[in-house]
Amino acid sequence: MKSLEGKLALVTGASRGIGYHCALTLAKAGAHVIAIARTVGGLEELDDGIQAAGGTATLVPLDLTDFEAIDRLGASIYDRWGKLDILVSNAGTLGDLSPLEHIDPKSFDKVTNLNVTANYRLMRSTSQLLRLSENARAVFMTANAPDKCKPFWGPYTASQSALRALVKTWSAECEKTDMRINMLNTGPMRTAMRAQAMPGEDPDTIAHPSAIAESLMALVSAELIQNGQIYDREASSFRK
Repeated sequence: MKSLEGKLALVTGASRGIGYHCALTLAKAGAHVIAIARTVGGLEELDDGIQAAGGTATLVPLDLTDFEAIDRLGASIYDRWGKLDILVSNAGTLGDLSPLEHIDPKSFDKVTNLNVTANYRLMRSTSQLLRLSENARAVFMTANAPDKCKPFWGPYTASQSALRALVKTWSAECEKTDMRINMLNTGPMRTAMRAQAMPGEDPDTIAHPSAIAESLMALVSAELIQNGQIYDREASSFRK
């Protein structure tokens, strides 16, 4: 029997990159994956990959800045499945890399809406569904930006700092439940966002998104005891 047989997993940003390989990894392990992304073509390619691996998925084309749609998503999951076992929140945006005084307010809001507010709405929409599951797991992708506060990275760094605060708060509120809520720092990976941030970098020198599989499986394991922590993929260790 596969380790996640009978489990239901929700993955955001699932049409490409890290989200694609998270969804594929969970499906290969036996979970039925609810795959969320804006790009229908990318979701269909994911579905082909999952089916080829013997897995199953439900495709949901959704813009996560449509916050009311996130509420409806939670209600639909309850009506169809009655619970949620795994949440993997991967969708995010880099935004503009520029001095803060040059950032357009609409651009700043776009980063905040997707990287912070959409995650809060996901927590709000899925919390009771996860509480109905045994050994529910939630994983939020993070980065080193809040540790460095590099010049010109203001909106992204601020959004990542806020996300960490939200995740740590939610994990503390769920400490006495069976839920375990953590973050995954992937390190440099060959993604579109990385290419935008580091246009001169040779992509062959950094990890392929498929390298996420081992770390992800550790974070959704029923044996996991850590809560509210960051797992660094490259170091294979947890930190607070």
